[in-house]
Amino acid sequence: MASTRQMKFAEEIRKHAGNFIAQEANRQSMITPTSVDISPDLKNVTIYVSIYPESSEEMGIHFLKRKRNDFRTFIKQKGYVKVLPFVDFEIDKGEKSRQMMDGLFEKIKDDVAKDTTSQDEE
Repeated sequence: MASTRQMKFAEEIRKHAGNFIAQEANRQSMITPTSVDISPDLKNVTIYVSIYPESSEEMGIHFLKRKRNDFRTFIKQKGYVKVLPFVDFEIDKGEKSRQMMDGLFEKIKDDVAKDTTSQDEE
């Protein structure tokens, strides 16, 4: 379980990542930092992102990986950390799964509503 210090640090990194991406990314895709995984010593950070449209994921993740050092410089300029962590970006597969499940639940809900309506008409 993450300590309070880790959780606060992770939230600050997520906010800075959102600001950095908003400044640096083009407007062809929407890149949103969804969560941050951080090591107990605060030296390694993995920022999970969701990228829309899905067809832009590969291009978006390559962009973020190229910009890792620029992001570290961005964090350094904010004067927030004593030791700059190594940063990596990954696609948030959990978020993708959640979105897929939401879509399936909506489809099931619509199918049930249609079945109920057709039974009422009979």
